[in-house]
Amino acid sequence: MIPLQDKVCIVTGAGRGIGRAIAVAAAENGCRVVLASRTAGQLEAVQATIVERGGEASPFRADLSSNEDLAALVQHTLDRFGTIDFLVNNAGWGVKANVVNGKVEDWERTFRVNLLAPMILSRLVLPTLMARQSGAIVNVSSISGRVGQAGSAAYAASKFGLIGFSQSLFEEVREHGVKVAAILPGFVDTGMIPPVKHLDRSRMIQPQDVAQAVLFTLTAPLTACPVEITVRPQRTPYR
Repeated sequence: MIPLQDKVCIVTGAGRGIGRAIAVAAAENGCRVVLASRTAGQLEAVQATIVERGGEASPFRADLSSNEDLAALVQHTLDRFGTIDFLVNNAGWGVKANVVNGKVEDWERTFRVNLLAPMILSRLVLPTLMARQSGAIVNVSSISGRVGQAGSAAYAASKFGLIGFSQSLFEEVREHGVKVAAILPGFVDTGMIPPVKHLDRSRMIQPQDVAQAVLFTLTAPLTACPVEITVRPQRTPYR
């Protein structure tokens, strides 16, 4: 297993939900974490939690639909810690709507946050990872990246694309010692799934369950890469 002590990890969407769980878990295992999100207050709260538990974190407010903010995030990480070991592309966005009623501006933001931002961030951090001949890029996709659903066409398409990007990128950088993995969670108990009577939230995947899948990738042996991990609820959450 690869120790995570003093490794530098960028986590997007780190202010809440899955991203928060990933950031806290990475810090608890020794990583110095850069927290990226649009909401400063949430980032400060996560940073405080990490510091209270003896970890180190640096918050950075960024809109992942902005190319300038993406470049600034990577530069902030290099200025603050001098290097980058891991990138976890977790941030996600989407609006439920049938295609005939969908708004193009919503589709554009969905693709920019869910697919284009991970691609651009990967491009920005890869020179550092490839020079070191180590590191990992983990893309949090979704089970919706395998099976489409009515009312979620744009979101599903972006997550399908993220899986394809992950598979292609792995083939490009595997000989440089860089791991690339896609995590595909099913129903996760976060604010993205509103309260509904027919769902038992206690049976849903918890954010920390996804964080464990990310840590599994970051600590995988140098000779192996878990290129795709699907995480499903053990018991169906449908009542």
